[in-house]
Amino acid sequence: MTQNSSSLSFKRFFSLLKQAIAGSEQDYTTGSIRKAVFLLAIPMIMEMIMESVFAVVDIFFVGKLGNEAVATVGLTESVLSLVYSIAIGLSIAATALVARRVGEKNLDGAAHAGMQTLLFAVVLSVVIGVVGVSFAGSILRLMGANEKMIAENIVYTRIMYGGNIVIMLLFLINGIFRGAGDASIAMRSLWIANICNIILCPLLIYGFGPIPALGLKGAAIATTTGRGIGVLYQMYRLFIRKGLLHFYAAQLRPQKELLLQIIKIGSTGTIQFLVSSASWIFLARLVAGFHEAAMAGYQVAIRLLIFFLLPAWGLSNAAATLTGQNLGAGKPERAEQSVKTTAIYTVIFMLSVSVFFFLFGEPIVNFMNSDVQARRYALQALQIISLGYVFFGIEMVMMNAFNGAGDTRTPTWVNLISFWLFQIPLAWVLSQYYIKEPKAIFIAVLTSQLVAAALGYYLFKKGKWKTVKV
Repeated sequence: MTQNSSSLSFKRFFSLLKQAIAGSEQDYTTGSIRKAVFLLAIPMIMEMIMESVFAVVDIFFVGKLGNEAVATVGLTESVLSLVYSIAIGLSIAATALVARRVGEKNLDGAAHAGMQTLLFAVVLSVVIGVVGVSFAGSILRLMGANEKMIAENIVYTRIMYGGNIVIMLLFLINGIFRGAGDASIAMRSLWIANICNIILCPLLIYGFGPIPALGLKGAAIATTTGRGIGVLYQMYRLFIRKGLLHFYAAQLRPQKELLLQIIKIGSTGTIQFLVSSASWIFLARLVAGFHEAAMAGYQVAIRLLIFFLLPAWGLSNAAATLTGQNLGAGKPERAEQSVKTTAIYTVIFMLSVSVFFFLFGEPIVNFMNSDVQARRYALQALQIISLGYVFFGIEMVMMNAFNGAGDTRTPTWVNLISFWLFQIPLAWVLSQYYIKEPKAIFIAVLTSQLVAAALGYYLFKKGKWKTVKV
């Protein structure tokens, strides 16, 4: 009897897994909350795994070019994280508006909101691209790069900034699909983009046959091209092979009221992530003040931490969709229970990651970088920062719940307090006056994770997010 019961459980699990990956139209405002979390979280986790693979693949192949190349990638990515913040902020607006309209069964309104967000993103990315290409050298210099590093590697920075539109669209359109509850399309677009990047990176960096070795420039071309192919797939699913929502070109005609609403939600969502991204830029600048090995080790550690953090972010994204759709359906208590269920799963995952880094961190770091000093700093960063991963998981779920409700102000205040009033001053004081080594910065990150989680959970329990109108 027990064997039959286990067999049925496995069959049910794999049936749900197949359903989650294949994707289908679901009503997430009724039925089992655990099933809803599972169906949304699986493709979202796989989507974020693919996004994290981008970072790890790049740093793996670039790592063979030396510490200067790795440091250039790190400094470029630190500032490029501002673009990620804008893209994520706009995707938050898209997810919140689309999910709320879907919960209200207003599918045309959901599609219209998504397309207006797309229009805004395209215009903004063009402006960012022009500024980034024009001032690439100044940006690298401001971040602490020396003149030799700038002269040899500025092309990488210009390509990455100039091609920011593919980052913007990849995040934004996936936000539209997630808001509609069709996370499998978002997952597939990242899979396609990553497969292309994995193939192109070694070919363009090292060369093969008639293909010349382009070095760091090749890494930028490979990454931008891979993401661009992923965007083309998204466009295909938006305009040609239509699903729950029907998108068409006429929806791109500017609508003032909707654009203002997008700007309102998206701007605070962007500021929310700009606050956290800017804090990471400041930390990168502090690490760069030590020496190249410290910066290279830090970048390896950050890529590995993000590799495991992004799947948890994907899991926590389920909270955003479920919150938005259930609030739209007039079911705030179901929205709250969905968030709590998602939080439990996220904490379990993050705890297992922390244990993994303590057991296997050293061989992974050794595989990623050949410099002995860089390895030492990378392992140190991994083990210290991952101690707070459970708190990081709680914070992510709470922040996504607020964002899914359209309440982007609360996470912004949480980030301001935990990063700017706490993390940055602590990192600076410890690294400059007390510990005086990179370890001080890693300890500050760990401490700020605890502060952010405690504050986020407290504000979630107060429940004001349930009353937000979008």
